Amino acid sequence: MVFIVALGIAFTMSKDVIAETPTPPTTIGEAVVLIDADTKDILFAKNPDKWMHPASTTKMVTLLTAIELKGTRFDELATISPYAASVGESSLDIRVGDEITLEGLIEGMMVASGNDAAVAVAENVSGSVAAFAQDMERIAAKAGAKNSKFLNPHGLTQMGHHTTARDLALIAAYGMQYDMFRDKVANDYYKVPFQNRAPVTIRTTNHFIRNKYPGANGLKTGYTSAAGECLIASATRGGHTMIVVLLNDDDRWDDAVKFLDYGFKLRGVI
Repeated sequence: MVFIVALGIAFTMSKDVIAETPTPPTTIGEAVVLIDADTKDILFAKNPDKWMHPASTTKMVTLLTAIELKGTRFDELATISPYAASVGESSLDIRVGDEITLEGLIEGMMVASGNDAAVAVAENVSGSVAAFAQDMERIAAKAGAKNSKFLNPHGLTQMGHHTTARDLALIAAYGMQYDMFRDKVANDYYKVPFQNRAPVTIRTTNHFIRNKYPGANGLKTGYTSAAGECLIASATRGGHTMIVVLLNDDDRWDDAVKFLDYGFKLRGVI
């Protein structure tokens, strides 16, 4: 195969057939970034640096922060505070006195998007939500984020808690270097292993994973009235990992497929 650039237009040539580079999809999403996770190349961007409410895509940063700070030490029993147990909306229904490992909380945070689990993770990793938020910002900056401010581990709307599509894409690409990160963002089902009561089976809130897009391996959904419908979707095919960040996008499920298809076509993966 030969790659040719002429007059600003890129073509690929194979067996005397010339094909024009695919046209980027259109989107109603307010902020969108498509990134090649392996090269960190931005393949599509719309309002990439606009401050946005991240909603529960925040939990991806919470996961990465926990991995960076705790390594593989996720098997210790966590302490569930009254505050963590009281956090509602999307919930894992954890209770004060529950016996559950940090790993169980992290799985519940990522699969069921439990806000209560996210707070418990923060408290058990850094001692408090405020201290953990500072750690989140430090780890996000290490991943390449330059325009994010994280004040909580769950993404419920809070004045001053914001990020950008580019920052989330870079954080996601950075996280995918960890096997543990890849494992935690890809699950469809999980049986929450409470040791003091019956295990609870939960299913992912991510319909992109449920719909079995070829190579789908993550990553995180989000929704609040302030953020709108959000999704970070990832897939690996042909040795390439593509990640698309869709913020305030009512067509997030369809757009994820369109943009990932576009990214793979750009890399010559059918």
